[in-house]
Amino acid sequence: MASPSEPTTARFRSGAGRLCLDFMRTLRLRGTDEATEELAAARDLADWVAQLGPYPADTVVPVPDEAVLLRARALREAVHTLLTAARGDDGPAGCPPAERDLLNAVAAGATPAVRLDATGAAVHTAQDPVGAVLADIARDAVTLATSPALSRVRACSGPRCAAWFLDTSRPGNRRWCSMETCGNTSKKNTWRTRHTTGA
Repeated sequence: MASPSEPTTARFRSGAGRLCLDFMRTLRLRGTDEATEELAAARDLADWVAQLGPYPADTVVPVPDEAVLLRARALREAVHTLLTAARGDDGPAGCPPAERDLLNAVAAGATPAVRLDATGAAVHTAQDPVGAVLADIARDAVTLATSPALSRVRACSGPRCAAWFLDTSRPGNRRWCSMETCGNTSKKNTWRTRHTTGA
């Protein structure tokens, strides 16, 4: 096993509303010529877990080996395949067997344990911090794919985004994954277009 990865500042995007959707975002601009792999190395995976996992901020997440990195990437694509199928005509049953088997295998793993500390805070720990979060991701994906919440999963309308998110707004008509990023960018572009063309 490689050296530990110290928790980092906010390097990865979050806020999709579900852990599995945040994990899907580690392949940016999926399906385009500009697709970017954010989990390029095992240290990147450890950093993602340190930032988005449930562990205390001072938790040192060990860097996993290459096999775990490859399994994590495969899990991410299985999550995307499952949720894509679930949103289609066949529902979750449309998920191909290989992806279903991977999701089930990872979901069967140990998830982070929680305990109540002396201050009254819930503290999460795991012998394998990365593996436990991957198990959480797989379980979250299966739960989302088979729940009514799936109907609230949207693709961001940002022209340079398309990240999926869970729309928890009351009217259910949210367009952007984040108002602070894609929403503001879209509004600025609309403003510029109107003032440039005189519309």
